[in-house]
Amino acid sequence: MTLPMGRAMREVFGETVSALADDDQRIVMLDGDLGTSTRAEIFARAHPERFLEMGIAEQNMLGVAAGLASAGMIPFVSTFVAFAVVRPLDQIRVLIAQPRMNVKIIGSYAGLFVGAAGKSHQVVDDVAIMRAMPGMVTVSPADDVETEQVLRWAAAYDGPVYVRLVRDATQRLFDGGYAFEAGKAVIVRAGADVTLISTGAQTPRVVDAADLLAGRGVDAHVLHVPTLKPLDVPAVVAAAERTDFVVTVEEHTVIGGLGGAVAETLGDQRPTIVKRLGIADTFGQSASNADLLDLYGLSPERVAEQVIALLADAGRR
Repeated sequence: MTLPMGRAMREVFGETVSALADDDQRIVMLDGDLGTSTRAEIFARAHPERFLEMGIAEQNMLGVAAGLASAGMIPFVSTFVAFAVVRPLDQIRVLIAQPRMNVKIIGSYAGLFVGAAGKSHQVVDDVAIMRAMPGMVTVSPADDVETEQVLRWAAAYDGPVYVRLVRDATQRLFDGGYAFEAGKAVIVRAGADVTLISTGAQTPRVVDAADLLAGRGVDAHVLHVPTLKPLDVPAVVAAAERTDFVVTVEEHTVIGGLGGAVAETLGDQRPTIVKRLGIADTFGQSASNADLLDLYGLSPERVAEQVIALLADAGRR
């Protein structure tokens, strides 16, 4: 059964950080002239005195955020991933990560869904960049429920955090009883034939793929990894031990992201066959969300097809 749709992560972002600022005067929002798109505008309306419009000057914006953090504030930086990670990377590394400043970098419009803006805005290597940076906690929530909890956790955590949010409404994976725990992965479907490990908004699509696989006689075990760094090593090892065949699936390049993290971990802890599904060594392009998912093999149907083929190639089907 296809999972129901939830709310857009960007709406949850604006509302949640605004609500947190109601109770914590240290919280400020820095926007890179994209507040109407990222919904930082919700914060601007609620707390205009703590909303800083920094314009199209992202290197400066990250530097100002570091300065505010050094003065005891809790800055949330809001812009597209292309401008939150890639353009100001040197400022993030030198001014935020190295001195471990308490800055929350919220990268909106992550992955493929950027409103048909194409390859200039589609950043599919941000997880690889940020998880490789010493001290940078990297989180990719699956849905609106988890997004709110991740943001509340990030505000309370003392240190730099990168949160990866997608543009459009996503399928809802969790209900009101879910509790996000930083650094912990979550089993969302138990199975015995193949382990599927995913992160972010791709995980609900992987759950749908697992349902399709069940219809073809494959019992998939699905592990959701919201915190890419620090990675839940025991959970990854246990998931590999369950089936002895791992397939990672991510709306990100297969180089250095979740697949890389899982392969590194299992290579060190428990050698296991790991196959990585995601975006190959290529840039994106403009198309509808559905067409992009199909093109890059990330729709539930395409994921299920690829898993079946991988199992057959390994003699497990």
